[in-house]
Amino acid sequence: MPPRLALPPSPAVLVLIALAFVAPGLAGHDPWRAFDVITIEAAHQMQLSGDWVVPHIAGEPWLEDPPLFYWLALGTGKLFGGLIGFADAARLASGLSVGAALALLYLAARTFAPAQERPAASACAPLLLIGSIGLMVHAHEAVTDLATLAAMCGALAALAWLAARPVAAGAAFGAALGAAFLATGPLVPALLGAVTLAAVAACDAWRGRRALLFLAAAVPVFALAAGSWPAALALRAPVLAREWWHAAISPRGEFWANLRYYVSVAGWFAWPAWPLAAWSAWVLRREWRSPRVFVPLAAALAGLPAIAWLGPTQDINAIVLLAPLALLGAQGVARLRRGAANALDWFGVMTFAFFAGLVWLGYVAMMTGVPPKVAHNFAKAAPGFLPHFQALPFAAALVLTLAWLYLAFFTAPSPTRGVTRWAAGVALLWGTFATLCMPWADYIKSYRGVALQLAAKIPAGAACVSALRLGDPQRAAFSFHAGLRTRAAPDAAAAKCPYLVVQANPKREQRGPGAGWASIAEAGRPGDKGERYRLYRREAK
Repeated sequence: MPPRLALPPSPAVLVLIALAFVAPGLAGHDPWRAFDVITIEAAHQMQLSGDWVVPHIAGEPWLEDPPLFYWLALGTGKLFGGLIGFADAARLASGLSVGAALALLYLAARTFAPAQERPAASACAPLLLIGSIGLMVHAHEAVTDLATLAAMCGALAALAWLAARPVAAGAAFGAALGAAFLATGPLVPALLGAVTLAAVAACDAWRGRRALLFLAAAVPVFALAAGSWPAALALRAPVLAREWWHAAISPRGEFWANLRYYVSVAGWFAWPAWPLAAWSAWVLRREWRSPRVFVPLAAALAGLPAIAWLGPTQDINAIVLLAPLALLGAQGVARLRRGAANALDWFGVMTFAFFAGLVWLGYVAMMTGVPPKVAHNFAKAAPGFLPHFQALPFAAALVLTLAWLYLAFFTAPSPTRGVTRWAAGVALLWGTFATLCMPWADYIKSYRGVALQLAAKIPAGAACVSALRLGDPQRAAFSFHAGLRTRAAPDAAAAKCPYLVVQANPKREQRGPGAGWASIAEAGRPGDKGERYRLYRREAK
């Protein structure tokens, strides 16, 4: 019999679980809709233009987020784009961000926890972050919020050193908040700054001269880091700078509607970190004024209304809650009652065994046609897709499965076993899907074919192409794949461009561009019944 794995897992085992979670799916597919394609296109435009100050998509300014993550993606794209292609190389910035977040959260939990609790708390914090359901897919997309997640974990790690090394901790804290500001704007710096001030007032261990030294070091470092890009933008384009700042601080949506949305989303997005965090808050309620409890608890409680106030209603915004919930929840894992620990353990084992088994079943069906019903469903979702056996992805999926089976059957009894096997189950489920089913998923989700079909009908010397009802992700995808840059306009039919791209839904009638336009091409993704793209040419009068 193989030897049992001792728990809590050692740093080496944590690194293996982290790699099994982070690495699969970063490369090997085209940019996908929404965040992934927009971020990759923005980084690609930086490479083409050399403009690092004003991000662009499809040739037009894009100031939804500051450019820190675009810079990271541009760096990895330049370094590794020649080997694996720019899109896959740019997405490596996501892997670096998630890896940094896990390492920094490990340090934060280890520093905050008392000596006797450090092995369990420091191991469980990154495991809870890996195990968060909402992070499973987003961790493998090019998403600016991943840089914010790493910055939050860095800020929490710096706070843990406030009492021991206030000046160095303050400088690191200011730099982390500055990075968060440059990644997604002022929300996270305002949140953690307010939590820190409240902790200095509430926690006896942080009062006095050390807190003043910490703040005196943090404020100027944050101001320099956070103000660098806005100052450059204001010098380059004052109007864009004002527009960005107004958008960054303006709420989107109604607060109570947003709050209801995020309460429901957080229930699954932050599972199982939030119930373990609630348990930790209860069992450590007598220590609520200690920094290790107060800081993550206050950050989680204040973070929910903060993202609801600013909006908009996108599940990715709930990523702000993950680091404090994981840090707080890790401190209660060792105190779980046996029944609750066993329930989490076996629920995770059975759940991920079932869903990973479905992934393997789907893969076998695609390769062999057996069982025929499953094979038919996969073929129906991706008409025209021809599966091919690839030895390396198959071997990687097999290794992941065998490693998970070892963890499932040969781990020693421990209160941390449920969290360990849950995180390993998330890594197994995503890893097997990413290695076995990625070509099938990419065939469905990629806009490459659509972009190339439309671009082939447009002469090289065309003055411009306007767009009607074309979403930002689609504009970014057409520009990245085919250099097809469309000009968004409120009334594209009245524009002077000789060509027009219209996004339509075949399930319901939508008005076309009107008289004076001739349809010359129509395209859509395989199996997508909700989107069609029509190209029109202005008729000569």
